Amino acid sequence: MFFDLLSKLQTMLSPRQDPEPSAPAYEFCPRCEANLTLQKGYSNTLPYWVCLGCGEMLINPELESESGILWQCDNCEAVLNVQKGFSEGCGEWQCTECGYPNKISSRELYRTVDEYEADLRNPFKGLSNKDLLEVSAYQTEEQINGREDIAVVRDPDTGRRYIRKFLTTYEKSIYEHIMAHPIPNMPRIEALYESANCLIVIESYIAGETVEELLANGPLPEKQGLFIAREVCRILENLHGQPVSIVHRDIKPANIIITPENAVFLLDMNVAKWYDPDETDDTRYLGTQYYAAPEQVGYGLSASSVKADIYACGMLLNVMLTGAFPKEKKAEGQAWSIIERCIRLNADERFTAEELRKELEQLQ
Repeated sequence: MFFDLLSKLQTMLSPRQDPEPSAPAYEFCPRCEANLTLQKGYSNTLPYWVCLGCGEMLINPELESESGILWQCDNCEAVLNVQKGFSEGCGEWQCTECGYPNKISSRELYRTVDEYEADLRNPFKGLSNKDLLEVSAYQTEEQINGREDIAVVRDPDTGRRYIRKFLTTYEKSIYEHIMAHPIPNMPRIEALYESANCLIVIESYIAGETVEELLANGPLPEKQGLFIAREVCRILENLHGQPVSIVHRDIKPANIIITPENAVFLLDMNVAKWYDPDETDDTRYLGTQYYAAPEQVGYGLSASSVKADIYACGMLLNVMLTGAFPKEKKAEGQAWSIIERCIRLNADERFTAEELRKELEQLQ
């Protein structure tokens, strides 16, 4: 990515002189007025600085450029101009920060940062004409919770409703696997399109209320909470029982929906991963606070496995029965002894999905 340096004159690093000669000279962000001098790591000798207040990239006037263009890595956003050996006539440059090969072509020049950021937000960038026509055929009915990345759409030919998602965090092969091998009580994947900026997922629309919505009225009756937890375990048995186990990694009230027929569905596979027994740590720490197992956020004894989903199930059950997390209020009786084993630090001491389902069946 690259920007015309002339368009960045208004965001150059420049000191604001204090009228008192003896007072220290401070430097301020021209966009948000943040005091750059007080930002950790800042120095006006740097070729560029990303303001910690507003995220604006500020260019030092002394940054050398043959043509007045700032070249930036498409992968890690490091400035290429300052990398040793870089030349604007090289045609392609491998970023020394992350190793990504960047095409150096003025034909792809961004005139402003706003133009570049708009391009980053374009979910259809890079799609083939065929894929673009197929995706565009779905008519948007409403955005889910006002979000731009999730919408209810309708196929005008069949009248059927679907959910369309723009995912920037995903494991494409998992979606491809579930598309070819649907998991009972999970949305069916109807189509996948990968653009330059995201994975576009078209999946079946599931009508109903999420557990999060049900909990807005307070804790659930014990019978209902146990039923939902058991049904989630059934879904996890299927996920974990694939030829290579799939770890969901985001079991939480917002991702569980109850249909009018009282069927339980598990949603959202965007942070799911294939289980790899040889991993010693997750390459990316993903999940939802309090529901994510310690190993998902770097505090466990190993990389996350299927037992991470059991941890989340224990948290989920406690929240459904009490309206709170265990550190705030523990469930009572035998339910707590089951939850306590689910959320142990040592993942090996937790139940499997099948074991947990059978334990919950004993509480009926």
